[in-house]
Amino acid sequence: MSTAKAQNYLALLEIARCEGNWSAVPELVRKVRKHAPERACLTLAALTEAQIAEATQSSTENSTPTSDTLQVAQQLPKLVEAIENESTYPQDRFQATICAGWLHWVVGEYSLAALRLPNRIDEEYPSLQNPSEWTTVCALKAAYLKGNCAARTSQPLDALSVFETGLAAMDGVWGADKQPRRQLRYWAELFLSEYSMLSSQVLSRQEKALQDLNSLSGFRSWSRYWESLVGPVIGGQGFRGSVPRRRIWYEYYVALSNILELDLPLPTAHVKPINETSARTQLRIELKKTESAYEALLLDETQFPKADEEREEVEAFVQLAMKNWSILCGRGWKEADLGQGGRASISRGVLDILYRAATKTYHSTAILRHLVTVHLAVAEFDIAFKAFDSYMEVVKKAKARVEKTGVAEPSLDDDNTVLKTMSQAIVALCRYGGASAIEKAHDLARELEDTMAHLPQLQPASEVATPIEPTHEIGIHTKVAGDTLAFAWQAIGLAHASWSRVTPDAPSRTEIQAKAIRSLRKSLSPAFGRSRDVQSLYSLGLLLAERRDIGAAIEVVKAALVSTKSQEPNAALVYGPYWQERAFIPVWHLLALLLSARQDFMMAARACEGAFEQFKDPSVLFGSQQVFHSEHLKAQAAPQASFGLVDELDDAEREAILEVKMTQLALIELLEGPEIAVNASYELITLYSRLFGSTATTPKTSLQPPPAQIPPKSSSGTVRSFRGSIFGSRAGKSPSPAVGATALSVDVVSAESRPLSTLPGTPSLPSNGMSSPTAAPTPAIQITTEKNGSAQRSTSAKPTGGRSSRRSSIRNRDRSASGGKRASSSGPNYRNVPDGEAFFSPEGNLSSDAFALTSRPQASIASAFVRRQNVGSLDTFISTKAKGLDHLVDHAIDGVFSLPPPLPPIVFSKDEEKRQRSVILIRLWLMVAGFYRRADMVEDAKGAVAEAQKLVQTLETELTNDATGSLILKVPKWAEKRSVDELWADVWAEFGNISLTNDAPLDARRNFESALTYFPNHAAGIVGLSNILLDIYTEDLVPVSHEPSSHDSYSHTHSSVATNSELRSNSSKNKGTSPLTNEPLGLGPNRPIRPPTSFSNAENETNLASGSYPDFKHSSTLPHKCFSPEPRPSSLPLIDRLAARDRAYGLLSALTKRGSGWNNSEAWFALSCAYEESGQPEKAKDVLWWCVDLEEGRAIRDWSVLGDDGYIL
Repeated sequence: MSTAKAQNYLALLEIARCEGNWSAVPELVRKVRKHAPERACLTLAALTEAQIAEATQSSTENSTPTSDTLQVAQQLPKLVEAIENESTYPQDRFQATICAGWLHWVVGEYSLAALRLPNRIDEEYPSLQNPSEWTTVCALKAAYLKGNCAARTSQPLDALSVFETGLAAMDGVWGADKQPRRQLRYWAELFLSEYSMLSSQVLSRQEKALQDLNSLSGFRSWSRYWESLVGPVIGGQGFRGSVPRRRIWYEYYVALSNILELDLPLPTAHVKPINETSARTQLRIELKKTESAYEALLLDETQFPKADEEREEVEAFVQLAMKNWSILCGRGWKEADLGQGGRASISRGVLDILYRAATKTYHSTAILRHLVTVHLAVAEFDIAFKAFDSYMEVVKKAKARVEKTGVAEPSLDDDNTVLKTMSQAIVALCRYGGASAIEKAHDLARELEDTMAHLPQLQPASEVATPIEPTHEIGIHTKVAGDTLAFAWQAIGLAHASWSRVTPDAPSRTEIQAKAIRSLRKSLSPAFGRSRDVQSLYSLGLLLAERRDIGAAIEVVKAALVSTKSQEPNAALVYGPYWQERAFIPVWHLLALLLSARQDFMMAARACEGAFEQFKDPSVLFGSQQVFHSEHLKAQAAPQASFGLVDELDDAEREAILEVKMTQLALIELLEGPEIAVNASYELITLYSRLFGSTATTPKTSLQPPPAQIPPKSSSGTVRSFRGSIFGSRAGKSPSPAVGATALSVDVVSAESRPLSTLPGTPSLPSNGMSSPTAAPTPAIQITTEKNGSAQRSTSAKPTGGRSSRRSSIRNRDRSASGGKRASSSGPNYRNVPDGEAFFSPEGNLSSDAFALTSRPQASIASAFVRRQNVGSLDTFISTKAKGLDHLVDHAIDGVFSLPPPLPPIVFSKDEEKRQRSVILIRLWLMVAGFYRRADMVEDAKGAVAEAQKLVQTLETELTNDATGSLILKVPKWAEKRSVDELWADVWAEFGNISLTNDAPLDARRNFESALTYFPNHAAGIVGLSNILLDIYTEDLVPVSHEPSSHDSYSHTHSSVATNSELRSNSSKNKGTSPLTNEPLGLGPNRPIRPPTSFSNAENETNLASGSYPDFKHSSTLPHKCFSPEPRPSSLPLIDRLAARDRAYGLLSALTKRGSGWNNSEAWFALSCAYEESGQPEKAKDVLWWCVDLEEGRAIRDWSVLGDDGYIL
């Protein structure tokens, strides 16, 4: 006997068995028996395997091999005897044992097969030294057969345990040096397929938890097996009767998606080692790999549908992919967990999936709907709403077809989904769009309301006060869920509210607002189960506040704040951590503004604090950061930065936090004076740096607070008091004596009580790296304490005397009847106040001075709070239910906090994000400039405006140099609050206010003209310029010198003006005069740095002055035709004075009809002066009473600072 021949024949027999070449086995068995008779166990097992294989291959699906066919009675005893006699070759014995078990299994003797097969594959297989490939096949076969037997006897968990032991044999597959042969691939795939599908069944029946360490072992082994093979993943079916391979990938994808959705810990068994340490990063990588494999197989094996076919599996995959995307790119996952590219990269990948899926479907409404959402997420607003238009077109046609035929279409979205999609589109249009987008949202809201009115399933339930049942089929229509109806009415209300701000139809604004209020109240109906929807309550409160119904607005806001915290599971995964507290920040801010409108400034300040106190610990919001008092300690310690909640917020939420701080400083300015606000503005700059960071590595300049001065005696005469806002004067203010510690001891507004421990100690000024060689220096602020002496200011405060005294004309002119009381015969003048409560209003002798410029000493701060000498507890105030407001919303049924379906977080490009942050910084600098200006620190105010000016110049340069041409200067893009031209107008208007403070009306007029040249509808610019024009008309400001007009048209304007007192005192000292130009008054030769290209000043004047001027009652009579002033000595011809007055009237009349100025009390007051000077005292009186109404409902800051200049949280 030749040993070489025996080894050769044994090798050939091994190859034949591994390749499944059963026809060659009998001959090879004969030769092995001849040359190696000691391998009897091996040869008998091989011959039996060949017989079983031939019998199973020849059987059909309806027939199985029988005991007679395989001659089990004759073969089994021989095989058992050979097993018992084999002691030399353990692998031969192992192979024969598996063959005996297979023989029982094939003939249906599953219990006997289980007894024959090994109990622990993971123990027996590793004990075999250098197992051959066929031994590995037998081990996998044994695990499969034993597990299958357990599964057939309703023991799935035992079967899973058997499959888990069989994974030890898989090391011979993916650990082999060469590619596995046919039989090894067959049994490996058969084993892994059965293991994976059984795992899926057990997990779906919740017989095993996803948290189990081995819950994904089968799927991971399946994935690793395909990675070990050369070439792409193969589709189809691995063997006859098996499930498609893509089904296993789908079950794997579903299991990972469930872990993601439930936010469960990732099972760690059989995880392929990677460099990532984060469990979420591992989950994301594993999910993406599985998603790609399943998608490739699905699309490759799916054909484009015929007319009567559906592609349900494709749409099911898209639905699951979108659910995963909404979590991965939601607010519950950090950017660091999303890998390179973050949310933008994941969203782009999902867009590719959607477009590829669209090639295998026909007019899929689900895919179109998802395209809208994801394009919004990547800030492609135009494409998103084009997809929405396509979606609505497909839905309308399909719904009409279904109504006609009565046959439901499975791929068509149901009524519930369509209503929700329309509602989300409306909210997105209102949230990110401008006037044209809001108009589209308004039209869509009317279409949505009409759609709901015609849905048959809503007809009987429209008046029922019981909760709407969950969605289920009723014929071709489905019942609409209650939360969907609540969301729809909320969207309708938001559309009406937003349209009321931009509508050109001024008379209809009140009715539009009323529709919005009715819709929002309807969305809070207990029948829908969302009576504490914070978005609806917030929007309703803001809308009521704009309508000056302050008391009702406060109660609505309080109803939101006292709602029970929601216990909705995994809500943080969708809305993010601390989602309820974050949603409440704008609500607290709204409450603060409402309380300031009631002149309860102390409680308003407490409400600002409440926005941050709800987080309990400041380190939650801003992170823990140690602050050192010396620079060398900072350098030595170098504490590691601790991330806070603000690091995961989007820019809109960060801006909401900054707005609360800005309101706090406005309250400080009112209560303690602008000097204290200037001190505190350092905190504002520091907070901006903490929220948005700084692009500058080192600060260009340092801010040092100025000396703290003693606050004024009362709030009257400061920034936003009742008498000091439009009816008082800020001119000629001087610090008043101290009033004691009563008002200053309140911890809300004390300069010493504002901790900075949660903010960087020495931040870099966020100048965005912008500089200008001609810009004014940054204002310096010197930090001092109250007990120390006043430090030297960086600039001398100039007196503000010499400003226009036009506002006292109503009081001083005897021939005007507008200065009298509205109802002199009715005794004391008790008026209806916005909140139904009495508060400080001038009565008696004081009432006659309400419109006058007064210099009498005012009452102290404490006297302004006679009704509330004690601030009291904020929690007590919030929990107190108001009386007589039950008609607003019934909160008795549903008191649980809820939010509507959120819009996806928008991912802007880095350049767009930088521009948006620059706009926020510009507003911040302009606010700081206002603090300086009101503190009579003119040069420092100019420096602050110069910082804003540099930022605007940089923005303008970037947009001008944009190669794509998509960036424009005059109209804000999607999600932009203000265009570059509007920002220029803001800067020039603030320069104009500074010039007025600096007693330079000529410069102020030039600056206001520049503001209107950039943006003709700028409210502050119109009001400032109109006041100057009216002063010129009344000759409170007159030309220093002039040349007589040579014609009867508009005469020349002057380039230098002065007050009458200056002329009387010393006319020879006037400087800077020049001959009058041949232009209308107020449109002098001075131009801004960059004149616009689309319109001119003359065109703007023509647009405003042509036709008929509408007045407060929409009269068509020109003012100068009603009254012509008596001739009096003047250096300015009458026709120029009339031109100034008429232009002021035209500007103000147009402004007060637009959404940006309909509730602007300063504009209305200036318009009343125009009426008075035109000899129309009754109209002036009506406008003045309207001013009083507006002022009594006016907050310390404009309502537009809330909700990102909208109604949406």
